[in-house]
Amino acid sequence: MRVMQNETSDEAARVREFFSARAARWDARFPDDGPAYQAAVGGLALREGDAVLDAGCGTGRALPPLRAAVGSGGTVLGADLTPEMLRAAVRAGRDTCAHLLLADVCRLPLRDGRLDAVFAAGLISHLAGPDSGLTELARVVRPGGTLALFHPVGRAALAARHGRALSPHDVRAEPNLRALLADSGWRLTSYADEDDRYLALAART
Repeated sequence: MRVMQNETSDEAARVREFFSARAARWDARFPDDGPAYQAAVGGLALREGDAVLDAGCGTGRALPPLRAAVGSGGTVLGADLTPEMLRAAVRAGRDTCAHLLLADVCRLPLRDGRLDAVFAAGLISHLAGPDSGLTELARVVRPGGTLALFHPVGRAALAARHGRALSPHDVRAEPNLRALLADSGWRLTSYADEDDRYLALAART
């Protein structure tokens, strides 16, 4: 696991604290999400030899299907802000599928255009600045590359789970997300917001 030392914003510190306290039991809380992750990775249409990043990889549930998609000759990176989540990924053996980076996805230690695709599960809601985060992801993806924004539960089901109403200001709502992506170097190509999944796909412009 490669450790990147960079400054941590107040929001990043809050996110790290939130996930640190939950890392040890994260997979146990969501034991049935594997097939949903596998299907979402399929949406990226990865090829043998591609380079892909799991941005905000957490305990690494997407890493095995990402590795299967790009094969032994491909590159799989997993970046997360929270050391405890990455340690949980190592305990689960998922570090064998990817190179793990302790890094803020808003400041990635990668050169421009390094990647063919980015997978991001539950990430966008935890970014202090979604525009800057998506712009940084665009920086490291080649033109024509792909971004998948995923959650194993749709917006309405997730809001109901937390006893909240859906907000028209939710960054994940289709009109808001489409505009945000366009301003950040992406073009929304597919959008699904169903009870059992949320999956937005975008192409690097």
